Parts: sequence; structure tokens; C-alpha cells
Amino acid sequence: ALSLQLKVLKHKKLVNISSLGFGALVSPGREITPGPQIVERDPHRCQSCGAYANLYCEVLLGSGQWQCVFCKKLNSSGGEYIAPSREAVRRWPELSSLAIDYVLNGTMHPLFPQAFDSRTTTPIFIIIDECLDEGHLQYLQGSLHAFIDSLPPTTRVGIISYGRTVSVYDFSEGSTASADVLPGGRSPTQEFLKAMINGTGIYLSPVRASLPVAHTIFSSLRPYRQKLPEASRDRCLGTALEVALAIIQGPSAELSHGIIKRPGGNCRILVCAGGPNTYGPGSVPYSFSHPNYSYLEKTAIKWMEHLGHEAQRHNTVVDILCAGTCPIRASVLQPLAKCSGGVLVLHDDFGEAFGVNLQRASSRVAGSHGLFEIRCSDDILVTQIIGPGKEAPIDARETFKNDSSTCIQMLSVEETQSFAVSMETRCDIKSDYVFFQFAIRFSTVFQVEISRVITIRLPTVDSVSTYLESIQEDVASVLIAKRTLLHAKCASDAVDMRLTIDERVKDIAFKFGSHLSELKLYRLPKELSSLPENLFHLKRGPLLGSIIGHEDERSTLRDIFLNASFDLSLRLLAPRCLMHCEGGTFEELPAYDLAMQSNAAVILDHGTDVFIWLGTELAAQEGRSEAALAACRTLAEELTETRFPAPRILSFKVCLVPS
Repeated sequence: ALSLQLKVLKHKKLVNISSLGFGALVSPGREITPGPQIVERDPHRCQSCGAYANLYCEVLLGSGQWQCVFCKKLNSSGGEYIAPSREAVRRWPELSSLAIDYVLNGTMHPLFPQAFDSRTTTPIFIIIDECLDEGHLQYLQGSLHAFIDSLPPTTRVGIISYGRTVSVYDFSEGSTASADVLPGGRSPTQEFLKAMINGTGIYLSPVRASLPVAHTIFSSLRPYRQKLPEASRDRCLGTALEVALAIIQGPSAELSHGIIKRPGGNCRILVCAGGPNTYGPGSVPYSFSHPNYSYLEKTAIKWMEHLGHEAQRHNTVVDILCAGTCPIRASVLQPLAKCSGGVLVLHDDFGEAFGVNLQRASSRVAGSHGLFEIRCSDDILVTQIIGPGKEAPIDARETFKNDSSTCIQMLSVEETQSFAVSMETRCDIKSDYVFFQFAIRFSTVFQVEISRVITIRLPTVDSVSTYLESIQEDVASVLIAKRTLLHAKCASDAVDMRLTIDERVKDIAFKFGSHLSELKLYRLPKELSSLPENLFHLKRGPLLGSIIGHEDERSTLRDIFLNASFDLSLRLLAPRCLMHCEGGTFEELPAYDLAMQSNAAVILDHGTDVFIWLGTELAAQEGRSEAALAACRTLAEELTETRFPAPRILSFKVCLVPS
């Protein structure tokens, strides 16, 4: 958890100034160091408010009772916390560590989480668009061949292709590729699906048994032959997804030769799409000029939302990886990915970056059945939560008599996610400290239930300057950007939000800055010196600026940013600039164009894109420029090794002409 500030101002009027805000970024799935922080038993919880015992609790040594820091009630530990001294009490991990993982059933897997490949237990369905031109198809085939070769031999894989019909590939024919074909214009009937699932076909098979057939299937794909524009080709993605989910939900059965027929859940669907869903359930018309387009689009969005919730209910994540120049109507496909706990990613083509994202999407370690609980001191109120979740239903959480926590149902639990939590104070704070507790309950891929508890105590202060010194500017910038982007749902909204950013900076200067004598101007406090620069990048960059050409790109990037971890969010907001130096080292510089000297090589990391720039003087020196380019590319790959989505790495040289 990253708090916007390390101290909390006692004065309600100042701490609740909306232009700066008050809150935290929480990444529930980020790994903590294993060891004493892992506790294989049920946690002690306050019987009044539901809070967990933590290192800030007062413990009565003689009886083992502990006092809740939130509601101040005394609770029994069943005699467990009885100890001869306060130092001895600290031998219990939850009374000495900020973060604890409680293992509620089973045993923590010895390989979890560092060296575990989730693909060994998570079946993968690959759904392929058949309506691609030859150039795009060749790149896609190359990426698919490399992807299937990268999978562990025990990974169960299924393949479906779709166009006007749906082809469900059957692995029961040994080394021969065959498929069951069904019409894509309507949802398959329950009778048909039941007959297919209970028939002799094998639609999910371990890689070790199906690798030659999978390569044959990928090689047999043919380019689209009809002379129709890409947006006007019939694609029945909705029907293909319904079939995939039906197979995933089907009964499990093992055959003697090691082919597993059905997984019964915990699956990942990877959609490789080159255009919009234009045929069958969840489809939209070819053209925006269709007289009924608005209504049909709303109907398609609702259908995709329902399908996404159905996938999530069956522990199936749908990632949609799109490529090419055809608009894919992101507004229709995003609800499907989001509601299932997956992502929608756009690519220029089906080449290198697409192939890397296929592999990283399939290998993401994701928990399921996640619940995220937030508890604060009575003086603090949670006002907004932005991230990959929704308000949890009452029956999904444990109930306590005086529980005032905020509870979010997580769509998946992954290391690359975060929640932006905005807060306010109810009144002026009288106490010396305020407390925050973040509890995340989820199931791992091994079906082990984990409760992760993070407890934070922040001191309160009267001094505004002390408060400002404690503000972490990068965290503040990301929180402000996420609150702003939430309202930038279209290009016209983005224009309005750029004006809002200007007003926000003015208000911060007015409320916290110093007045310049004889001028109607205010200077920002020195403690917030980098905040305006980060917000300038927000205005000019891809999130709110005008450098992105199509609304699909803006919408997809916005959705990634709103759910992204702090590290990726910061890079998307404000790029990082590194210059190559003699000896192969790198120096970090401000992201100004002055860094682009003619004899320099520069890396600019912007989250979803990494640019490598060579000055013309350096580029003219063949041997030196090749070495610099290789060093820059190696560093770029190291910086983004675990990043998802994987960025494009682009290199170029530009001659700057003084204006």
C-alpha cells in the first residue's frame, strides 16, 4: 500500500481539499517476502468490527486479550497471546509485521509464488479470428507457433476459430486436425452443447499430446478471400465465446492416454481479434451510419457484460488481444474483458509485441474469489475506489455487529493491478495517529484460501509544512490522474479534463502556496515542485492529450491505466528518460527534449511504448551506434521484462532542426 502522504493533517478543511486529495494506492496481489509473515491458521479478528489483530494492538499479558485499534473493544485470543513480556508478544507474526498472509486451508505451495508457472494448472483456450488479410495472418501464425511452443507440456489447450461460423478443433483424432463447425449467427442451443460436450470429441488437451496437431491447425489457417472491407466481414466472436465457456463448464473426464477432456473452471481465454464482432450474439452493425446503431450498440454492450460476468462466475478470465488497423469497437469488447477480470490490448500488428503479450497473458498468476476490505479510524471516510472490482454483495462477506468497512469484490487478483482509494476526514482529528487496514481474501490457483492483511499507522500533525513535506508527489500525481481519467470517457471529455487539471493546479497553489506580493499570483509550495510537471505530462501525453488518433486506442489505454499498478501507472503518466553513457552505463535525466543531443542515445519509457532515439552524429558512427543501440535495447527489455501489457520497443533517429 502506498499512501499519498506519510502524515495526516488534523484540520478537516485543509486535508479535504479535493484538488490535492487524500488517499492511497493499494496493490492487493503484489507479493510480500515469504517467511515469518506467512501464518497457517485462522486470524484473530475483532468480534465487534471485524478488524484483524495487528502490531499496533495493545495486548494484556496476563489474559492474552487484545484491544482493537479501530473500535477499542477488548477481544479474546483464546489464551494464545499470554506472554511474560511485551517483547515476547512480538513472536507472533501478526503482532510484529505490517503485512501478513494467513493460509486458511491447505498448505502454502513450496513454489508459490516466485517460481510457479500458472499455465501448468490453468487451461488456455485460444480463439482466433479467421477474417484476416494475408499479411496480418502470417504474423499471427508466427506468434501462435511460438506461443504454443512456449507452453509447459502439461498445459491444457483448446483452439477455436471464428468467422461466419465457429470451428471447434477436436484433438481426439490423434495426429489429424479436425473441427466441429457450427453456425455463428445465433447462440448454440443447450441440446447441441450438451451433445458436443458429452460426445467423443476432445476439445482441451495437454500440449505434450496435442503440439503437432496445434501446429497443423495454425498452419492451415487461410487469409480472408472475399473482397470486403475489414469492418464489413462477418465475425461471430460472441458464439465462439459461448462455446468455449460451455466446454469449460462441462464435466471433467480423463482418458487413459493422458488427454484431459474438460477442466471444470479456472481457465483463461485468449482472443486474437483483427476486427469487431459483427455477426451473431453481441454483435454491432458494420457501419456507424446504421439507423439503429446506438440501440444495437447498447444491446451488444449489455450482452458482453453478461457474458463477462458469466465467465467470472466460472473462474474464467477473458483477455482480448487485438491487432491491425480495423477499429474493433472497444466500447463493446471492453465490458467483456473487464467483467471477467481480463484486459483488452491493442497492437499495431500480430508481430513481436503481440506474441510477447500472448505469452505474458497466459502466464499471469491470478487468484480468484477476491474480496478487498478497507477499514479506517472513525475519523476517516472512504469516498471513492477506482480499480478492477465492484461493490461486494452483502452475502459475499462476513458480518460483524459494528462493521463499517468498505468491501469490494475483485474480478481477479493479480500483481499488476492496483486500487486508488480516495478518503476524507469526517471532522478535525484529535488523536495522535490514524489507522488503516487493508484485507484481501482470495483463492490461489492451487485452491488455497489466503487472507492478506496490511495494517498502517500514520501520525497526525498540525503543521501544514510538515504535512506537505510528507506528501509523496509521484503517488499524489497517480491518484489525481486516476480520478481525472475516470471522467474522460471520450475525446470531448478529455478536453474538459485538461481544463480541470489547470484549475486543480491553480487551486493547490492558492490553498497551500505563497502569495506573490503586488501580483495576483501564487507560487506552489516547494514540497510539491514535481507535481505540476507530472500533470503537464498527463495533459500532453496519450492519456488526455491529442497524440492518439482513434477513440479505441484512447479508451483501451484509459482502461489499462485505471486498473494498473503504481509503477506502470507512473510510467504511463510521466515518461522516464535514460541516456546511454560511455562504458555502457545509463544516466537518468529529466524528460526534456534537451536530452536529445546529436551524439547521444536516449531511452524514453512511456509504459506501453519504449522509444530508443539515436542522435544523427552518433548514428553516423556505425560501430559505436550499433553498440549503443544494443545496450539501449537490452536495458529496455530488462526494464519491461515482467510488464503487462508488454510495450512496443521502437528505435529511430531524428535530426533536430532549431526553430
